[in-house]
Amino acid sequence: MLGLFKKKPVNYFSEQEKKSVTQAIEKAEHRTSGEIRVFVESHCRENDPVIRAKQVFQELKMFQTAARNGVLVYVAMKDRKLAVFGDEGIHTKVGDAFWQTEVNKMIAHFNSSNYTAGITGIIGEIGEALATHFPYDAEGDTNELPDDIVFGK
Repeated sequence: MLGLFKKKPVNYFSEQEKKSVTQAIEKAEHRTSGEIRVFVESHCRENDPVIRAKQVFQELKMFQTAARNGVLVYVAMKDRKLAVFGDEGIHTKVGDAFWQTEVNKMIAHFNSSNYTAGITGIIGEIGEALATHFPYDAEGDTNELPDDIVFGK
């Protein structure tokens, strides 16, 4: 009986859009030892989306990459909040200005309701930065984190 009151998860993306995001992650990671994840939820639990992104980063155990080069793209759809959080390995290479520039580009796409283009675009840009600082090693590289989109509540 309680099952009748469960909230149905919101589906913000079509199957093709989800596939496009996953393919963008796979393409970016093919050139780097870095890891990229995308987390989408309806509402941001914090006033500052960077704080929430850091929480999600920890919950997803993204800090466990060997080179500390994981990057999380965080999106709260209904609250219209975005953030990018990079682990210490990549953050020391690119800094706050890079993350903010990338978020601003994503915001421009989102303002035109081009959500998938915004997300895949930022994945490509992050992939470039990761490839520059953490190039792919065919002999030793493994996919340390899943490439699928993670959906929160």
